[in-house]
Amino acid sequence: MTDPENLSLGGIPLLADLPEKALSDLAKRCSWRNFAPGEQVIDRQSDSCDLYFIVEGRSRVVNFSLSGREVTFDDREGGEYFGELAALDGEPRSANVVALENTVVACLSQEGFHDMLLTYPQVAVRILKDMAKIVRISTDRIMDLSTLGANNRVHAELLRLAGSNIQDDNTARISPIPIHGDIASRVSTTRETVARVFSDLTREGILQRDRDALIILDIEQLNEIVEQVRGEGD
Repeated sequence: MTDPENLSLGGIPLLADLPEKALSDLAKRCSWRNFAPGEQVIDRQSDSCDLYFIVEGRSRVVNFSLSGREVTFDDREGGEYFGELAALDGEPRSANVVALENTVVACLSQEGFHDMLLTYPQVAVRILKDMAKIVRISTDRIMDLSTLGANNRVHAELLRLAGSNIQDDNTARISPIPIHGDIASRVSTTRETVARVFSDLTREGILQRDRDALIILDIEQLNEIVEQVRGEGD
């Protein structure tokens, strides 16, 4: 369990420039909870409206189809937050959130969240920028689902995972190594398809598995593969 004497929101980038007193006051308004790996943090369609700060650990935003198929939207790391949609509009939750490891969260009530936005407009601006980023990513994913075959959706997901890790030598390191099932749930395909794509890329000299990372050896070539297929749909 979390030691009440050590509760702090100092490691949350969203609140980076708030004075110590403000952080302390916010911490006192939060309820603090611990979750074990696999434990549900938020239930989709729940009527709770709290905002959650991840103080320690990692969680996954996910939904399940009627057949039980998992659809992963995002992983949230320590220092990030989730639950902002319901906290803003009071509507039911749009997704489930499940702890991936031992996780400590600080739950701020909807009233406390609104007070924070009104008192510290810079926090509101950061949330708006984060939401704009989510919309852009979602738009890209919708386009990929509409225009790319399963293999190319895996290619595109590898490029997303490479993200800011792309180096000047046209390589990128993805660590930890993504689980096939996780990628499959993100791009609406099967584990077998992901494994086959990884094998093909390795044979073509584009992908290499290190002990604790995936190395994309030729970012430009991988990007060209995806863009050629996108272009065919224009």
